[in-house]
Amino acid sequence: MRKRLPLGPLMLDPSGLALTDDDRKRLLHPAAGGVILFAHNYQDPAQLAALTAEIRALRTPELLICADHEGGRVQRFREGFSAIPAMRSLGVLWDRDRAAARRAARAIGFVIAAELGAQGVDFSFTPVLDLDYGSSSVIGDRALHFDPLAVGALAVELLEGLAAGGMQAVGKHFPGHGFAALDSHVALPRDGRALAEILRKDVAPYRPAIAAGLGGVMPAHVVYTQADPEPAGYSAYWLQQVLRGRLGFDGLIFSDDLSMEGASIAGGVAARARAALAAGCDMALLCKDPEGQGQLLESLGSTPLAVAARAERMRRRGGRDFRRSVAYREALQGLLLPL
Repeated sequence: MRKRLPLGPLMLDPSGLALTDDDRKRLLHPAAGGVILFAHNYQDPAQLAALTAEIRALRTPELLICADHEGGRVQRFREGFSAIPAMRSLGVLWDRDRAAARRAARAIGFVIAAELGAQGVDFSFTPVLDLDYGSSSVIGDRALHFDPLAVGALAVELLEGLAAGGMQAVGKHFPGHGFAALDSHVALPRDGRALAEILRKDVAPYRPAIAAGLGGVMPAHVVYTQADPEPAGYSAYWLQQVLRGRLGFDGLIFSDDLSMEGASIAGGVAARARAALAAGCDMALLCKDPEGQGQLLESLGSTPLAVAARAERMRRRGGRDFRRSVAYREALQGLLLPL
């Protein structure tokens, strides 16, 4: 029988292909609110569907289920899924044929939503809205383009394709990870550019994306030294003054993974989560760290998600298998465009 619990502010990952007793204990904790899945949680579509069904059966309201499924080198599920090209390929196509690039972006969004949704996944952490400055190896070909106008336009098409398949989108890594060279998985990057330049360039793609209905935003573990001494994910300036205030964003804010080195400036995992939530994140992610997850859950205790209505917007909509539609077959043809 499902346990009735309000969603909590933590998003965690299971340890393998099916839930263990320890996984169930963590996911039934009142502070848990969602599940993020990785390649180690995937074998084939049937196994994934069984895993997501098992997660959904745990509690009411159901835990949110998501994945990093951008395409290119960040595509968690491969066998049985369409190969999604790296987002830079859309930018290359944009420079040749903008109309074709828009169509391809929309097709990619629809295919991602249709295929993830059919296996019980609510949303993907996509699109990357970082600009392609050529200086960040961790972003690299995950970025759509260097031009903020191109990134914004292509992001809107991706959002509309995702929405047609019943799925919300999450823009990342706010306000922009494309310039800082260091990889926040293993270091704390710093971006020393003038604040006005970051607002004019890197933040620009978020405006059309938010206007198009962007459901979530993930901030960067990057310090923008001319704006705030804290990384953006711990910064009330970036999350509350800029994202909520200037940009009018009313969706869900997810921290980036708190196990990353770029998050360690705040201290241990409990201090990291408290810092992220205090700054304005609605949900905090801690991945591939079962021991740390247990510590964090006990630290937060019975903590309901403060903005449950925002979380409900992130659920997959439509309730049907979009892969059976003509639109899906047409979108698959769009993936075959000469990207």
